[in-house]
Amino acid sequence: MIDPPEPVLTGVPGPPEAMTPARLPVPAGPGRLLVLAVVFVCAACGLVYELELVALATYLVGDSVTQASIVLSVMVFAMGVGALLAKRMRCRAAVGFGAVEAGLALVGGSSAMALYACFAWFGQSRSALVGFSLAIGILIGAEVPLLMTLIQRVRRQDAGGAVADLFAADYVGALVGGLAFPFLLLPGFGQLTGALLTGGVNAVAGAVLVLWLFRDDLSARARWSLLAANAVVLALLAAGVLLAAPFERAARQAVYGSSARVAVQTGIQEVVMTGGTGAGGGAGRGRKGLGGPLALYLDGRLRVSAETEYRYHEALVHPAMAGGPHGRVLVLGGGDGLAVREILRHRAVRSVTVVELDPGVLRLARTDPGLSRLNHHSLLDPRVRVVTADAFDWLRQQGLRGRGRREAPYDVIVSDLPDPGIAASTKLYSQEFYGLAAHMLAPEGRLVVHAGPPVQRARLYWTVEATVRSVGLETVPYRLAGRPASFYGGPDRAARPLPPVDAEVPAAAPSADGGRYWGFVLAARHRPRFGLASDAPPPAGLTRAELQAGRRGEARDRMSGLPPSTLIHPRYLD
Repeated sequence: MIDPPEPVLTGVPGPPEAMTPARLPVPAGPGRLLVLAVVFVCAACGLVYELELVALATYLVGDSVTQASIVLSVMVFAMGVGALLAKRMRCRAAVGFGAVEAGLALVGGSSAMALYACFAWFGQSRSALVGFSLAIGILIGAEVPLLMTLIQRVRRQDAGGAVADLFAADYVGALVGGLAFPFLLLPGFGQLTGALLTGGVNAVAGAVLVLWLFRDDLSARARWSLLAANAVVLALLAAGVLLAAPFERAARQAVYGSSARVAVQTGIQEVVMTGGTGAGGGAGRGRKGLGGPLALYLDGRLRVSAETEYRYHEALVHPAMAGGPHGRVLVLGGGDGLAVREILRHRAVRSVTVVELDPGVLRLARTDPGLSRLNHHSLLDPRVRVVTADAFDWLRQQGLRGRGRREAPYDVIVSDLPDPGIAASTKLYSQEFYGLAAHMLAPEGRLVVHAGPPVQRARLYWTVEATVRSVGLETVPYRLAGRPASFYGGPDRAARPLPPVDAEVPAAAPSADGGRYWGFVLAARHRPRFGLASDAPPPAGLTRAELQAGRRGEARDRMSGLPPSTLIHPRYLD
């Protein structure tokens, strides 16, 4: 219901344009609907910009909790600044809104490309992230006061009713933008092109409102200036769309080196693979192939280096296999097939179940010549069953099934998952997760966990160990030298740019400060026996003496009294 116009108070000065009805090319009703439609579109675009910054910052810098906090807090603060600055533009609301939308379309649309460029060529993107969050927030904050002025000039109504209508359109638009980003823009166009297209929609919406509906409010000079500004903005955004693919290739080469040969966005993460294209090039262990040794990056973090992975996977798998029966094995993660390769070296293995979230990684592990050669085509072995699912959800579903329908207990469970220092991985290192895994163990079963760097991030490592113990398992922590300097699992990669990977990534010898280690935790209901199994060929890069030294080193450096990490209180980001 539209309330009657309120009487104008005399003697109270106000912006001349804001006090007079606008001359519109359509009746007031359709004109008001058009303003609300533009509010809807602008709100959707604004939320896409926010989500784009959060998603890209999480990928480039890591630690999604911190990045989301930075982006949202800076943007909300900046929106308040923008609202105050917009008060000075209310006297020429149409011109001001047109300029704001043109600027927002350009800044928001190009933000993803600019952030990626800063990361690729300058090695950091935090400053750019804060700068774009501030700029976009100021421009979004300026929209509402100007739109309030414009909608009141279409047809005056009480302030409460106008605010309610404006915010209703704004919130519904934000809902649509929030759903469009993960379900349409990101999978359909990618981060760069999706942001550029959003900027184009933003620019067109602002131009239609100002250059058509409120065209009589503009002087000839203002009209031509806004027309030219919007044309330039749309041309720049269109050029960005056309150049997005070559830009991504150039930026990827700057980050990963010229040997990057696979780059796919799987819907779960970005997967990049370098090297490993020649005969023996994927096998590592000192052999060089065309393009150098294979390296696999997930969301920009090095996960597999062919020069060192065999030491990691041998240390992860063989001590767990040695502690007792190992006919049935469960691998949580490990979609690259490398842990499975080591498991299948044991003659007593009857079945292996692999639970991997990303079908794209599984596809590469089966079909990529370099990676499948490195994993010895392990995922094609008839004893191997692959399940595409989240490891936590899969374990929980098994626990909810009846006794006759759940999986038979496993002799060995291998947790080959990303480092716990990454926010998205914290639930896979929680007390609840290990409790579910413990229920899947046979009475004499063992669980082995990749627990992060034990020296560089000792508190994180010992929190994993404390969390495993908290579900009633006894643990044997151990470590192994050889973690590459570029094998980052921590939350901040901006301060540590990736090294070029055209050259060999050397296996790091123990340094004076003992910094380059992989850390593991072996656990069972009774203290597990630690060593190497007798039914497998000798490991290629691992010795019993080295394993025992790693166990003694962790026993000497133990941190006691740490609380376990839970879903409600994750401790790995403290």
